[in-house]
Amino acid sequence: MAPVRIPVGVVVERRKAKSPWLDFLWRPVSVLAGVPSAAPWTPIDAAAETTLFYAGDAVIELHRTESTNYRDNLTSGAPALWVVLRATASGPGYEVLAVTADPAEGEAFTDPGNDLIETVPMPVAIAATIGNFIAEHHVERPFIKRRRGDRRESAE
Repeated sequence: MAPVRIPVGVVVERRKAKSPWLDFLWRPVSVLAGVPSAAPWTPIDAAAETTLFYAGDAVIELHRTESTNYRDNLTSGAPALWVVLRATASGPGYEVLAVTADPAEGEAFTDPGNDLIETVPMPVAIAATIGNFIAEHHVERPFIKRRRGDRRESAE
């Protein structure tokens, strides 16, 4: 079965660094439900030392086998999305690599090392879509505790 796809837009903050080694600090700050018509890296708002950009679009893919992770995320009290930015040699310095609602996948993105990964609050419209997905596709799987030495041979 094909995954359910939710198109989103990513908003990133660029803040003046207080370090002699960096000019700016970048971090994802929010995700928009849907994709705006603006071009990637369009400035949205600016203050004294901070600028918000629409960084680009991504797609959240929902898979039936991960419905337990989505459910745990939604019932956590603070549902979040994981936004992954990858450094580039050109332009503003980053590109949107991925957005996920799966906490395990979000954590897995931290393993390679050089990507910028942040959690942002999940918009209500996206939470509703994920809630509907869970209601339609989630199947409770019983936990089976294995005991040491309890191995099953696949071929006899």
